Amino acid sequence: MAGILAWFWNERFWLPHNVTWADLKNTDEATFPQAEDLYLACPLAFCIFIIRLVFERFVARPCAMGLKIQANGPQKAQPNAILEKVFTAITKHPDEKRLEGLSKQLDWDVRTIQRWFRQRRNQEKPSTLARFCESMWRFTFYLYIFTYGVRFLKKTPWLWNTKECWYNYPYQPLTVDIHYYYILELSFYLSLLFSQFTDIRRKDFLIMFLHHVATISLITFSYVNNMARVGTLVMCLHDAADVLIEAAKMANYAKCQILCNLLFAMFAILFISSRLGLYPVWILNTTLFESWEIVGPYPSWWIFNLLLILLQLLHSFWSYLIVKTACRAISKGKVSHFTSRGEDHIISALSLSTC
Repeated sequence: MAGILAWFWNERFWLPHNVTWADLKNTDEATFPQAEDLYLACPLAFCIFIIRLVFERFVARPCAMGLKIQANGPQKAQPNAILEKVFTAITKHPDEKRLEGLSKQLDWDVRTIQRWFRQRRNQEKPSTLARFCESMWRFTFYLYIFTYGVRFLKKTPWLWNTKECWYNYPYQPLTVDIHYYYILELSFYLSLLFSQFTDIRRKDFLIMFLHHVATISLITFSYVNNMARVGTLVMCLHDAADVLIEAAKMANYAKCQILCNLLFAMFAILFISSRLGLYPVWILNTTLFESWEIVGPYPSWWIFNLLLILLQLLHSFWSYLIVKTACRAISKGKVSHFTSRGEDHIISALSLSTC
């Protein structure tokens, strides 16, 4: 075990040349990021999960009721043991041959059986009230953490000059603000990872699970090797658009279509301009070129930049989905009906946009 830990924490991988972990130990004069600091995120993630339950029950739910959002879920399918067995054990989308076989077995027409399967699939979807409460929780957190990030970063020199992310690296002291920012973001994404197993299971479960794992890995990685300055820029940039998409979803659930369309348009503009414009020009430029010039490459530098480049590829894919969905809505003249399938498609396609 000691050999595995020594291999994993190899200084030649994590740190620049001639830097050791001993050089980054805390002293009376300066505090640096320590891997064990991140252990705090686990109990804090549980606390955030509990806060979410309380918030949704006593804040979001009354707001939803005030907006006349009903707690009723989709219409339930008529109980039928044979169809239920097929649904749970074989397929949720029976083909034509199976439908005909079930029709003969039950003496039901094919249309009735198709309707049953559609209603049964809809039963597994969360109610509009549950969706609204979840979006309101995320909106509240993203608004808070984005506001905190902006207020904190506007006082830092690296917001205005990204070369400050690399001057004197890695001997950059850890401030209370950076520590709080990192631990809170990490705890939130850990709580989302936990809650996936208690929430209603959705079709994008695996995608969201992988997204949360990737986000947690990036946050942890940048903290451990003290790339925290540029890490704060990445987190703040990504939180901006998430505020708007959650607001748009809330407006949709409340049937405020004009507001929903406006918020989604604002989200699309901000998402594309920040992820395809600011991110490569501001973030990738400093992590790839300015850091090379000031610090020089080393193994974990390559891994970190590879992850950021992969993130840029995902940004391009999501932007394509946004534009494609918007063009489809405009061509069909249904801009004001950004609901039902269109809204679900967009939200599913943008599941990873919180990275």
